[in-house]
Amino acid sequence: MQSDDDLRPLLRRHLSAAVQDRDRIAVAALREAIAALDNAEAIPPDGDLKAEAGEYVAGGVVGVGAAEAERRILDADSQRAVVRAEIEARLAAAVTYDEHGQSTRSADLRLGAEVLLAALDAMGGEP
Repeated sequence: MQSDDDLRPLLRRHLSAAVQDRDRIAVAALREAIAALDNAEAIPPDGDLKAEAGEYVAGGVVGVGAAEAERRILDADSQRAVVRAEIEARLAAAVTYDEHGQSTRSADLRLGAEVLLAALDAMGGEP
């Protein structure tokens, strides 16, 4: 379940526009940001799973929903923090690429960071 101020619908709208524009840099940045939000909501597997082990798949459990868990719901500030972390990671990687003479890849990463920053700005509040 998503909150009312979920950032993903906005990112998906930007993604749709980027796909239509065939902007591969924006598409990659937006997809990675959406995936980072989804991953941030995942709950680590619990070692105390009390379900009957499956005999055919290692680590598998038997029964419908036996290995299911509710996902976390991130508030707007947490979502912005995840996207800001993606921006910072892209900018840090861009510096590394510059240091190794890969200016084209560095520029792509910086453009992707700008796309994500624009999406945060569009959401409102502090980017």
